[in-house]
Amino acid sequence: MREFTVPPMAAAPHVGGLADAVFDNAEDDPHRVALGRKGADGHWRDITAAHFRDEVLALAKGLIAHGVRFGDRIALMSRTRYEWTLFDFAVWAVGAQSVPVYPTSSAEQVLWMLHDAEVTAVMVEHEDHAMTIGSVVDRLPLLKRLWQLDADAVGELVAAGTQIDDDVVHRHRRAVTPGSVATVLYTSGTTGRPKGCVITHANFMFESDTMVGRWEPVFHSKPGDEAATLLFLPLAHVFGRMVEIAAIRGRVKFGHQPELSARALMPDLVSFRPTFILAVPYIFEKVFSGARRKAEAEGRLAAFDKAVEIAVKYAEAMEDRAFGTGPGPSAGLRMQHQFFEKIVYKKVRDAMGGRVRHAMSGGSGMDRRLGLFFAGAGVLVYEGYGLTESTAAATANPPERIRYGTVGQPIPGTTVHVADDGEVWLHGANIFSGYLGDPAATEAALRDGWLATGDLGALDKDGYLTITGRKKEILVTSGGKSVSPIPWRSGCGPIRWWRSASSSATTVRTSRRWSPWTGSPWTTGSPRRAGRR
Repeated sequence: MREFTVPPMAAAPHVGGLADAVFDNAEDDPHRVALGRKGADGHWRDITAAHFRDEVLALAKGLIAHGVRFGDRIALMSRTRYEWTLFDFAVWAVGAQSVPVYPTSSAEQVLWMLHDAEVTAVMVEHEDHAMTIGSVVDRLPLLKRLWQLDADAVGELVAAGTQIDDDVVHRHRRAVTPGSVATVLYTSGTTGRPKGCVITHANFMFESDTMVGRWEPVFHSKPGDEAATLLFLPLAHVFGRMVEIAAIRGRVKFGHQPELSARALMPDLVSFRPTFILAVPYIFEKVFSGARRKAEAEGRLAAFDKAVEIAVKYAEAMEDRAFGTGPGPSAGLRMQHQFFEKIVYKKVRDAMGGRVRHAMSGGSGMDRRLGLFFAGAGVLVYEGYGLTESTAAATANPPERIRYGTVGQPIPGTTVHVADDGEVWLHGANIFSGYLGDPAATEAALRDGWLATGDLGALDKDGYLTITGRKKEILVTSGGKSVSPIPWRSGCGPIRWWRSASSSATTVRTSRRWSPWTGSPWTTGSPRRAGRR
């Protein structure tokens, strides 16, 4: 199959911008808990829709008081924090554009992005970030303001905006249209300087509304409960931004966790108790390895490994039944699966807070057997594929039928086309507008509305996409045969929800990793893209 389309679920929006959802939510259900915010005491505090609306409005007035105008670009340099989300929606409320900057960016990277985007103000997290900006500020003549979160930037701006009338913000907000630019997201720059991907309000609206509309049933641990997720992905990544926006628009409670390390993340999963998570394979690997180490310490390693075997077989049998190629788990397999439920599988779920039954994975390829294990343990993981230029996911496994080892079908309203040379092309309302100030690069990536991803892939008869390699890594022999110098295998493909279509450089790193399936370390030299994680 060369092309597959999934029809859209809803018409494209004709009016409004992303900040409108904050005000609409507060108007419709002011007392609904919209976010959770972790205090200095380690406890989570509920933030209602009305309270969040009031904070966004107050901060937006402060931005106007500090000279931020419609169309200005404001850089955000921070880890994943509540204040980032607050700034995002305040910036959009006044019709400005946000420019995310990775908190680990070097001074030269910061200089290029802020200069290229003509940024007029920057929000940073702490003094180290402020010093990074300070080291290049003399080469940024347009930069007028710098606010530091840890120096009470929010309080400073709110105080400055007290004399601004609410209606001033609302006039700015109502002037925003779906076609207005929401953000400029910079690529990793592996083929030169980073390129700014121009993403509109309509891009994010389509992407987030489609993901919520199609996958909303899996946000819950059981019918009727409150959907909640913990956002720990970097908000400088398109994946993290999409989750933030989808949670606000979809009225899903969410909290923030600034560290992606298992040491910091796992306790917050237990205390926040999300009903679903969106993560990278690293997190699932850490949950698995942690459970296995604990079993080994308790002298139950043999039982744990047997439970893994049963979970994989059970999930494979369920997969076969979903696709009509098998009858499902046998009676004996069901009994074995039930036996391990309390002594193994429940403990794995408890490590993620106890309520998670579904998850979405992107960022890199997940081993098929790892996905099958989690499915057998009661957590279905939906793997997807996309790029910065596609505003995150372009494909994802559908809720009804997961085909493990693939990145799923096109999300509703999107078409995947595999060109004659095997390159994956994408088309839909989530495709970006182009690269900021770079018409040549835009022309190379966008062809009559189609995004040429640079990835190689194949579609099966049901429209499920498998990524097989990278176009620029193909070599042509003297005999005219096209070959890949790097063997691609399931679990190592470039399923990156924040990779750029312009990235092509490859680094190969050899590392010692632990095999969850053999119980022994193995050496890998799997291909990894240079860039941020």
